[in-house]
Amino acid sequence: MARQLRAEQTRATIITAAADLFDRHGYEATSLSDIVEHAQVTKGALYFHFAAKEDLAHAIMEIQSQASRQLAREADGRDCSSLEALMRITFGLTRLTVEGPVARAGLRLATGSVGVRPPMPHPFTEWLEIVSRKLLGAVKESDLHPDVDIDVVAHSVVSFFVGIRVTGRTLESLFRLPRRVTEMWYVLIRGLVPVTRRPRYFGLAVQLEREIRTA
Repeated sequence: MARQLRAEQTRATIITAAADLFDRHGYEATSLSDIVEHAQVTKGALYFHFAAKEDLAHAIMEIQSQASRQLAREADGRDCSSLEALMRITFGLTRLTVEGPVARAGLRLATGSVGVRPPMPHPFTEWLEIVSRKLLGAVKESDLHPDVDIDVVAHSVVSFFVGIRVTGRTLESLFRLPRRVTEMWYVLIRGLVPVTRRPRYFGLAVQLEREIRTA
């Protein structure tokens, strides 16, 4: 049991080190030797867990996929509206991005040249499915205008969210990201939500941003 625990800890250390380097320098510019040095493990330890750099990239994207599904499940378990659940998911992903390199590297890998291995769906496909489901629920709950095109809005929300993270990676501090997500929701709420329901969601965006900053 102790040996298994040490192996799991070593694997997690390697993944975190690789994610940090992929996030800061990019996948192509990072070598396995760089990861070994950054993780402070032996090459044998790395090759025990990962046969190639691509395996590490895939493991990082799989962790991000699991995190997205977990956030969606947690939102589904709340007694809240579909729109609130969607907002909580986006702020949950934002919190993970601020807290550690795995979520940041997962996005950079997803927007780069690393292919996604079946049966894992591409992260953006998975996000589109989650967003579409929540938007459909929000229309049924009268939190969105009834004539919105769910497919168009879902693509817009995912593109907006991904774009904020990609742009912020080079232009401003990581800790500005929660404010940018709040600004994103201000724009979306004004365009999609009936006037009488807007104050609730404006306030929720501020609350969720504050929760990240005070965590």
